[in-house]
Parts: sequence; structure tokens; C-alpha cells
Amino acid sequence: MLDVFGISKVKVEMHSFTMGDVEDPDLYVAAPIHEWQQTDLGKWCMKHGTDLAYHISADPSTFGYRVTLTGEFDPKYESYFLLKKG
Repeated sequence: MLDVFGISKVKVEMHSFTMGDVEDPDLYVAAPIHEWQQTDLGKWCMKHGTDLAYHISADPSTFGYRVTLTGEFDPKYESYFLLKKG
């Protein structure tokens, strides 16, 4: 994806977690996402990432939900993210 200056961005999965079967998954994702945002990696992603989003999908192995946080980074930040995430 290109930004306004024509520089390509890279979409990455920043974090994911599972959640039990709840009535309103959009309501219950707030606390785990906030906890992740308080970590060193979460703070770094919030500072350097763009187009941050979360995606909720059914998780058939746990009969609950899988939540995935995604974002876009410049290629130089993607390399650092991959090294930092481990």
C-alpha cells in the first residue's frame, strides 16, 4: 500500500489473542487491547504504526473468538518490529 508520498507500507499482524464465547465481543476486546497497548511493544506500535485496526473472527478450536491487531509500517519500522517482537 502506498502512502501520500508514494512510499510503500507493509501491513503486519502486531498482536493476537483468543477470547471466550461472549455476548458482545466488540465490548470485551477493550481491556486486553488496552493491556497490550501498555507494553513496550504496544507503545512502540501505537507510535510508529498507521491504519491500526482489530479484527474479530470465530475460533473453532475454542468455540470463542480470535482477535488480531494489525497495522501498517514503513519498511524500516517493519524490520525493527519483527526484531522487537521476536
